[in-house]
Amino acid sequence: MNLRAPTAVDLFCGCGGLSAGLRMAGFRVLAGVDLEPRYMATFAHNFRNAQSLRLDLSKTSPSEFMSLLGIEAGELTLLAGGPPCQGFSKNVPRKQRLLDSANNKLVKTFLDYCEGLKPKLILMENVAEMKNGFAQSYTDEVLSRLKEEGYTVTPGVLNAADFGIPQRRRRAFFIASRDGIKLEFPKPTHSTLSDESFLFSLPQRVSVWDAIGDLPPLKHGEGKPVCEYASEPFSDFQRLMRNGSKTVSNHIARHLQPKQYQRLASLLPGQGLADLPKHLRPKSGYSGAYARLTKEMIAPTITRWVFHPGSGRFGHPVDFRVITIREAARIQGFPDSFEFVGTYTQQAGQVGNAVPPLLAERIAESLLQKVQLSSRARSSMNFSKPILSATGGNLKVTA
Repeated sequence: MNLRAPTAVDLFCGCGGLSAGLRMAGFRVLAGVDLEPRYMATFAHNFRNAQSLRLDLSKTSPSEFMSLLGIEAGELTLLAGGPPCQGFSKNVPRKQRLLDSANNKLVKTFLDYCEGLKPKLILMENVAEMKNGFAQSYTDEVLSRLKEEGYTVTPGVLNAADFGIPQRRRRAFFIASRDGIKLEFPKPTHSTLSDESFLFSLPQRVSVWDAIGDLPPLKHGEGKPVCEYASEPFSDFQRLMRNGSKTVSNHIARHLQPKQYQRLASLLPGQGLADLPKHLRPKSGYSGAYARLTKEMIAPTITRWVFHPGSGRFGHPVDFRVITIREAARIQGFPDSFEFVGTYTQQAGQVGNAVPPLLAERIAESLLQKVQLSSRARSSMNFSKPILSATGGNLKVTA
């Protein structure tokens, strides 16, 4: 394939958070693959020039997959993916975290595809617990199998908040090169501390309000499929997320049950379960249940349960409601041009399970910069970065 842009395939792609970041970094996404039809509907809506393949990768051989795409082994620039992580997640009770669970075995399926497709670069994402979980057995297998295939592998754990995403989200990543290049993760771009008198100090981490403050205020149950912004952007993050968009979608506040509303309405920003009046306090719950965000804070991890006030700190810092899908997407670093389809709870699952696109973009850019510095890589990977422009619900790639 004689393509000017580097190519990528996203396995276990979900709604396309990782693919969105790769596209913003300059990759041409050839295909996204997932078994969940609701996730693939959103992927297909946002990546209309890519193949949207609903496949069980554990039952499809790499050779069959390459035939579907019309590519040969060694031809792909980047194979990326985030195998389902529930088997490692700390949100799963410890007794249910099993070494040989079906979800954990999908990490091995991803490695099978690495061995079959032989891409020039590999990017794999998982929850942070995956790196050290089960006495590092899966990390050891990732390293050993890829090294046997001639890859130079770099593992690491990154916090999204260190890279301009307004969320404390730690994830494990494995990056690898088949050309003998020692890849490096990007350096943090944001910090919790900022000394304006120091020339090289990093900008402060992006706060909740810097992320969502320009979106229209809503009462619970209010909202339209598409609406205008409440104000001009007042932060660099808001300008970045708009990317020229004039309207925004998915900004609808979920209707709360009477007791759910009473609980949120009784709390100040920053308060949560322990601060509820006794007559409204549930018998049990997470420490962050019914908690409200504050304008100044960095948001905790967005999960697939972001639609439910009793499942985390998802209360809006001003309005008495949970944050909308668009606000959750902003906190995840999705551009406003990225549209989610499906029911409210389906969209919540898509956003909560996604890789933050901005973090994926930072990593992908660092991979390209590293290989472009290598003369050997330049001779075997002759491409230039395309220009991205907003067109409706998509980011258009132009030469």
